[in-house]
Amino acid sequence: MSKTTTLGSLLRTLIERLDHDVELRYQAHGLDYRPRYTPVVRALQELGPASITSIANHTGIPHSAASQTVAQMHKKGWIAYSEGSDKRARIVTPTAQLDAALPTLRREWEVTRRAASAFDAELSASLSALLVEAHAALDRAPFSSRGQDEAESSPIHARHQRKRGKRT
Repeated sequence: MSKTTTLGSLLRTLIERLDHDVELRYQAHGLDYRPRYTPVVRALQELGPASITSIANHTGIPHSAASQTVAQMHKKGWIAYSEGSDKRARIVTPTAQLDAALPTLRREWEVTRRAASAFDAELSASLSALLVEAHAALDRAPFSSRGQDEAESSPIHARHQRKRGKRT
């Protein structure tokens, strides 16, 4: 059986493997906590109680992904909802469960940071640096416009450029 080596498959399997190993560390501490919760928790630590929109903007996570993550965290008891002042937005607040777990989470985040540094050092190039470069490259031109001779005339490319405030 051959392994799939397309870019998307490689990226998905890499994040699945990394997240699985990090999640095992949380489980070893008795925490039903997923790595995808971390950006939300850090945002709440920096912002205090916040709307999902504020969390999404603060973390750079798409609103739909932030909303799904917050819903999962709510089901697991990590966050609670309260009504916003304008009654349209729900405000996300940490629970006592999250507050109690923070010392352990912070220690594990440091372990993860050290593991990521060691992992980067083992590679021919820093994965973290390459990912930053990849995001910057996609900001310059979307993936959908690459590999096409007529990229500049592509409706997808034109729409992306308009969203970024550039004329085509």
